[in-house]
Parts: sequence; C-alpha cells; structure tokens
Amino acid sequence: MARKSSHPNWVLATCILASSLAFVDGSVTNVALPAIGKALGGGAADLQWVINAYLLPLSALLLLGGAAGDRYGRMRLLVGGTVLFAVASAACALAPSLPVLLAARGAQGIGAAILMPNSLAILGVSFTGERRGRAIGIWASVGAVLAAIGPVLGGWLIDVVGWRAIFLINLPLAAGAILLALIYVHDSRERDRPALDMPGATLATVALGALTWGLTIGSGRGGWTGFAVADVGAGVILLLAFVGVEKMRGERAMTPLAMFGSASFIGLSLLTLLLYGALGALIVLMPYVLIQGSSYSGTQAGGALVPFALVLALGSPVMGRIAGRIGARLPLTIGPLVVAAGFLLALRIGSHTNYWTEVLPAILVISLGMVCAVAPLTNAVLGAVDARHTGSASGFNSAIARTGGLIGTALLGGVLGARDEALIAGFHTAILACAIACAAASACAFLLIPGTRAK
Repeated sequence: MARKSSHPNWVLATCILASSLAFVDGSVTNVALPAIGKALGGGAADLQWVINAYLLPLSALLLLGGAAGDRYGRMRLLVGGTVLFAVASAACALAPSLPVLLAARGAQGIGAAILMPNSLAILGVSFTGERRGRAIGIWASVGAVLAAIGPVLGGWLIDVVGWRAIFLINLPLAAGAILLALIYVHDSRERDRPALDMPGATLATVALGALTWGLTIGSGRGGWTGFAVADVGAGVILLLAFVGVEKMRGERAMTPLAMFGSASFIGLSLLTLLLYGALGALIVLMPYVLIQGSSYSGTQAGGALVPFALVLALGSPVMGRIAGRIGARLPLTIGPLVVAAGFLLALRIGSHTNYWTEVLPAILVISLGMVCAVAPLTNAVLGAVDARHTGSASGFNSAIARTGGLIGTALLGGVLGARDEALIAGFHTAILACAIACAAASACAFLLIPGTRAK
C-alpha cells in the first residue's frame, strides 16, 4: 500500500492531474462528435462508438486496474496508465480513418482504467476522516474546473484548428501527472502478490462488450432485431457468469464479493449506476443537440456546460467537509432529487433554444444536485471497505459510473440518428428517462445507506 507522504498537497495534485485526463477527454470528445462524423464519414452508430470505444474498456478494466494497484503498487500503475493514455491520445490526433480512431480510443480507455482507480486509492490511503472528505472535495472541484476548460478550449480548437487538436490537450496534463507521481508518490511492495483475476477480467470485458453492442444496435434505426436481443441476453448471462467466477475466487477476485456484505455498499453502487448513467447521457446529448438543433458553434456548445463544472468546483470542497462530519445519506438522498428537477427543467429546451432562459437554468439546478452527491459518494465508497480493498472499491465504483455512461450512450442511437423535430422529441424522451433514473438513485440512498457519520 502507499506510504504516508511528507508532501500530501503534492500527492493530491498528482491525483487531480491524473484523474483529469479522463474527465477532460470525455467532455472534449462529446463536443467534437459532429466534426468527427463529417471528417471521417460516421453515422449515428459510428458516433456512439467514438464514445463507447473508450467507455467499454474503461468500464470493464477499471476493476482489474484497481485490484492490480492493490497488489503491485498504486504509483507504478498510475504512471503506467498515464503513459498509455498519453500515447493513445497522440494516436487519436493522428488517426487517418474511423477504425484507427476507434482503436486509439480503446487504448485510451485501457490507460484510464489503470490510472483512475489507483489515483483515488492513493487519496484514500493518504488522508483519513474529515481530511479525506476535504481532499476528495478538492479533487472533485479542481477536476471539474479542468473539465470545464476542456470543452471551451476544445470547441475553439475544433472551430479554428480542427478536431484532431483536442486530443493533444491531454499531453501536458499527462506529463505533469507522471512527473509529480515519480517525485512525490511512493509504494511499498507486498511480499505475497496473488495473480491477477484474468478470468474475471475477460468475462467482464466480453459481457460489457456484448451488452453495449446489443443496446447500440437495438436503440438505432434497425430496432430490436433478433441479433440485438441475443447480444443483450448474452451480455446478461456473461455478467452472471462473472459473478459466479468472482464468488469462487474469494479474496483472489478483482471484485471480492465480501465488499457487498453491507446494504450501504450495494446502495452506493446502484446510486452510482443510475446517477452517472443519466449524467453521461446529458453530457453527450446537450452539446450534440445545441450544435445540430440550434446551430451553436463548437465553442458555444463547449461553453454551455461550463456553469455545471464551475458550480461543482465551488461547492464540492464544502460538501466534502460536510459529508465527512454528517455522513453521506442525507446529501445522497437530496442531491439526485435536485438533479431530477434539473432534468425536468431541460424539457423546455427545443430547436433554436435560448441559452440564458432555457439551457442555463436546467444546467444550474443539475449542477447544484451533483454538488450534493459527488464528493459524499466518493468519500462514502472509500470509507465503506477496509484498507486492503480501497483500490478494488474505488475501481468498482468508477467502473459502475462508467458503465452507467456506457449504457446511457448505447441507448442514444435513435436520438443521435434523428434530425430537426425528431431530434428534439428524442432528446425530450431521453431527458425524462434521466429524471426518473435520478429519482430512483435518491430512493437507493434513502433506503439502503445508513444515516451514520462517515468513517
């Protein structure tokens, strides 16, 4: 496990820079979808895979990345994942065709799956109690600021230079994270290092691949053909097989089922899946609808979500400290309900929409709800397991969040393939589904998370 550092602020800065790679890349790429489609000749399903080619390995391998950090050293995995992410980003910028871009996006997802859970696990073992809540709040807020700058800068680059330039944003962030990790983050080796759970990793990857492929086809123009239904069914069966394998492997599993011995961890996992699934759909849809339905430029569409990130940046440190004192149940019950109200406000968005009167109010309400949820959720997950499983727990929760976004994006085929009034109608249907998912997330927190003080 990681040693206590004499430079905790630099450790925090390292974790922020590393995690921000995934946040910035996701938000920038969403703004670039129309430009990528025009440049490389992609249809609606192809545009979904620009997102899902990244989210699929990220979702499936986050579990393995967290477990590998617990066993082989979190700093080592953090640096290795960041290097891979940087190389893959350069490959995205140079991609001559859509298949090459999708392959490079997949490599980015693998790198992110390695670096993200280890970044959070390093935070989890470097800070405790209220200090951990404060550190996670700062991590969330600074990450949000970088994620806010990314789409604006990315949109400007798309308008002025071209979409390829957006992937180069990752290179200075990666270089800073690697340098700080090598200087300030240290590992102590475990003498007994069990083999990684390759059967579990393989089953998780194939299961999520089948599930995503089936949902992508089923939500597209072709509809729910026998092939799409069979793909989804195979994905579900393989996920059940994954659970069986993890049960047999016990503590050697990359997702030890002992973590699910409490209703609290189950509630946190369900809440994460629902809330981040809704948020993932919004982040993909909002820039796309503003560009295609309201003729916004890339810069304008990228800037539309800036208030979301700024409110999150300002509020997360405060909410992190509050959650460190009062526990997670109350903020995690209230936050998703506020997010649901924001989604309902977004139903006012139509073609040729006015940003200040229709888009901004919805974004502000959604962001206030997420302030109540982000830092308390992360803190609660890290406090719900013992020190041996912090990497696995953070990896699993991050995987659940990305899986939510993966499923949400896979279900958007009908919306991304529509035009004019059909695009707006599909957007409204998706937004209503997101509001329902957020209300269900609130119910999970209220019913399954005990009202106790955070650890």
